[in-house]
Amino acid sequence: MYWGLYSGDVANNANPDLGLAVAKKLVKRAVDRNRLKRMVRNLVWAAQSKGLNKDVVVKLKKPIGQQTRGRLRKKEKDFLRSRVAELI
Repeated sequence: MYWGLYSGDVANNANPDLGLAVAKKLVKRAVDRNRLKRMVRNLVWAAQSKGLNKDVVVKLKKPIGQQTRGRLRKKEKDFLRSRVAELI
């Protein structure tokens, strides 16, 4: 599993928060790290707008894109998008 998802209850009358952890050690290129963060952020915000009322922390656990020298292929992006959607 590439992603770890942790969630907790929201404090009284507070908006749900999001935490992301994508280590440089796991995804070498800053462009790819930022793209992953943006993708996860959009998925979680969409889930929170549809009724997910929890604080969420998403952490990348395994390196991605090793076969392509750190670059993410479309197939890998689609796979990660589906995995994050399943977690939420």
